[in-house]
Amino acid sequence: MSEDALQEKLVKVVLVQEYEDSDEADTESPWALDLGNHHYQLKNFPFFFYGLSYDDIFEAKPSAEYEDDSRPYFTKVIQKSGHRTARIFLKNSIQKSDEAAQVLTQLRALHCGYEGNGSTFFVVNIQPHCDFAAAMHLIENSTEVEMWEMADPVDEGAD
Repeated sequence: MSEDALQEKLVKVVLVQEYEDSDEADTESPWALDLGNHHYQLKNFPFFFYGLSYDDIFEAKPSAEYEDDSRPYFTKVIQKSGHRTARIFLKNSIQKSDEAAQVLTQLRALHCGYEGNGSTFFVVNIQPHCDFAAAMHLIENSTEVEMWEMADPVDEGAD
C-alpha cells in the first residue's frame, strides 16, 4: 500500500482508559488504519491506554454512550502485533539534561521507538525485533528513569 493510500485509510479512534479506583478516565484518540468491518490497526503509541500496542488489530465501533461522536471507540483486541509498550518518567527534562536525553538515544540504538508528552514523560515502543531484555535492563537500571511501567503487556512487572 502506498503512503498516500495508507494516509487515506487512517482514522481517529477513541481509547478510553477507566480505572477501578477512580471515576475519572483518560481518553486519547490515536490514528489507526481502517481495515473494514470495524477492525483497525493502531498506528500510534498509546499514552494512557493499557493492553494495546503499535500495529495491534482491534475492534472499535461508534459508542451508544456518545451519540454525537461518530468516531469508533475501542471494544476489544483482535490480534496482537508483538510490539510492547512501556512508559517512562525521567527525573530531568531532555532539554536540560544530557543524561536524560541519552536514555532515549540508547533506546533508539536498541531499535525502540518512542514518543514524548512533554520533556520527561515518554511512551516506548519495543518492537518485536528489539532486544527486549536489553531495553528493560536499560529502563530498570538508568539513574535518569524516575519511574516506569509496562502498559502492554501489563503483567511484565514495573517499578
